[in-house]
Amino acid sequence: MPASALQPVGRYQFNQEQSLELISSAVHFGFSFTGPACKIFASIPNPDGHNYLQYELDGVYQKRIKICGNSTEPISINAPTGEGEKHTIKIYKATEAHTGPIFIQKITGQNVKPLPKSKAPVIEFIGNSITCGAAADPSEVPCGTGQYHDQHNAYMAYGPRVARALKTEFVLSSVSGIGVYRNWNSNGPTMPQVYEKVDFQENTPQQWNFASFKPQVVSIALGTNDFSRGDGKKERLPFDSVAYVNNYIKFVQQVKSKYPQTQIALLSSPMINGKNRETLQNCLTAVKGKIDALYAGEKPIALYFFRPMQAKGCSGHPNVEDHAVLAEELVPFFQKLL
Repeated sequence: MPASALQPVGRYQFNQEQSLELISSAVHFGFSFTGPACKIFASIPNPDGHNYLQYELDGVYQKRIKICGNSTEPISINAPTGEGEKHTIKIYKATEAHTGPIFIQKITGQNVKPLPKSKAPVIEFIGNSITCGAAADPSEVPCGTGQYHDQHNAYMAYGPRVARALKTEFVLSSVSGIGVYRNWNSNGPTMPQVYEKVDFQENTPQQWNFASFKPQVVSIALGTNDFSRGDGKKERLPFDSVAYVNNYIKFVQQVKSKYPQTQIALLSSPMINGKNRETLQNCLTAVKGKIDALYAGEKPIALYFFRPMQAKGCSGHPNVEDHAVLAEELVPFFQKLL
């Protein structure tokens, strides 16, 4: 089956060769096959690099699959049962857009058929490294070793977990280190500057086609990096709540211009504690107040403040187990919004 027959969910594009380019965190597609195995022909553009997919077999999560840039072998997926039995596979990109794309050329096997696009409502999760599931999974490559994306596990991040619990579809629009008015260690490009680019990169000419899906809820979790002290070497001014609130209001308006009828939810950060936590909550409350006043006839903005967390992943991020806790906290909140 050629990749062009697939029905992906997330940010993707088909290139001139009609290969499927998987771009965003946890962008996914599904297919069915019969018999004991199937093969996925996947590649990445960097011959010296590597990237990761992960997959479900018959509804059960299996593992991450490493794709090396110099590999010419297809990925073989074996199903544990005999001839003639039908299986479903769902493939997810484990890493974020900035890690680089993964290309899918074709899938071979017996009776390979694409799974149709789900009719379930969609939640779009906009955020930073936490939303990406970055630094969450040191099970194969320990924290502090390998490349940054070696510990990415988008499937296990809070957003996809919430979506699975509520039987909805999901899209992750997330970039590590990104903020609303400044990033972890730089002044930009921030999320409002890259949100409309297909791969969240400032210099990419291609715009994302916002008609690809219409989310019922857009969740925005940005602020951890605006509050960050950076690397301690580069000069960093104190947090500017006025700049943060003003930029956030403009960003919510930008999102609303893409999806006028959508319910928008603003989430705080589980990684911000103490005085900063209070400041962030006050800022988000101010954003809600302003947007609700500007769009009086529309759905009011929903707010969710995380309980403080001592995250146990790499470099102070939530790990896979922490993401399960965050998701459990969020499920009732999103259930109400849906």
